[in-house]
Amino acid sequence: MELQDFDYHLPPELVAQYPSRRRADSRMLVVRRNERRFEDALFRDLPQFLASGDVLALNNSRVVPARLFGRRLGVRSQPVGKRNLKRNEHLSATIEALLVRQLDERTWEALVRPGRKVGLGERLSFGRRAAQGIATARAQGPVLEAQVVGRGEFGLRTLRFAEGRSVARAVEKIGHVPLPPYIRREDEKSDRLRYQTVYARRPGSVAAPTAGLHFTKAMLAALERRGVERAEITLHVGLGTFQPVHAAALGAHRLHPEMFHVERAAAAQLNQALTEGRRVIAVGTTTVRTLEHVAAENGGRIVAGTGETRLFILPGFRFRVVGGLLTNFHLPQSTLLMLVAAFAERELILKAYEHAVRERYRFYSYGDCMLIL
Repeated sequence: MELQDFDYHLPPELVAQYPSRRRADSRMLVVRRNERRFEDALFRDLPQFLASGDVLALNNSRVVPARLFGRRLGVRSQPVGKRNLKRNEHLSATIEALLVRQLDERTWEALVRPGRKVGLGERLSFGRRAAQGIATARAQGPVLEAQVVGRGEFGLRTLRFAEGRSVARAVEKIGHVPLPPYIRREDEKSDRLRYQTVYARRPGSVAAPTAGLHFTKAMLAALERRGVERAEITLHVGLGTFQPVHAAALGAHRLHPEMFHVERAAAAQLNQALTEGRRVIAVGTTTVRTLEHVAAENGGRIVAGTGETRLFILPGFRFRVVGGLLTNFHLPQSTLLMLVAAFAERELILKAYEHAVRERYRFYSYGDCMLIL
């Protein structure tokens, strides 16, 4: 298969720029794989499509405000007069960094813009008064300094933050919600709440596991009353989830690693469901990748622990765990659309997307959802 096999036309006005007024107001397209059909529904109807004994698997990762604005700091030498004296001149330029993967307490990989100008050893400063030229209200909080200690492709840099201040607390104060680029507006105060699931509890993601944004505490309670179990896992969403495909051959594409964690109770719950032949309904592609990675590494069983996954799921993949999938609508030619097409037949999914376009569904992170059974 080629990249263009996962393309579709989407009118730009269908890209949701804001979430629905209430989380559960979203529409839901239900796809029946075996019957090769789909039907229109609402997310609030979800309990009627699930059965007692089903296990809903959720990604409880919490989004950090990982978009930082600041300035480059540096020193350059310049000859002065006949004596060829040198003077230090303080340089600074506006910079943007998106933290995409935490390596340790003080070190992150980040996408830096403009990346080509930021070299090894450079110092960057983020926070109050560090982003002159950006609106003052967007530069509140403590100053956080970092040095570039590594350099990768496509603007990727490794940043080592200075000692003396909690990086996590500083980022919470000065960072901005990392809304995807197809949301063509600046983040607002409300995004700190709405670009976060109601069950998020383990900070580390730089993009929301968006299929979970539709859930409310009332919906989770309704599912529990119906006998639907809930199991939480963690995958910290990073570059691997949203990086574009650069390889000419899909099989040559390699995902950036993302960290996951599975607790013992969740592993035992999921294994029991699999042993008893009950369905595991994954909420979001990040949950699918975590469960299927762990199962592939452990003979089809879920084993508790922490690790990293680069799993890239294409049509032809053998699913060992996931029996149902709740997911949002994804970008054309994206690895997420490829995963969905692997779970259901590609032609069926593309027809479902065509239907969603005709019926004016709202697309992407703040848009509507699809339930595949």
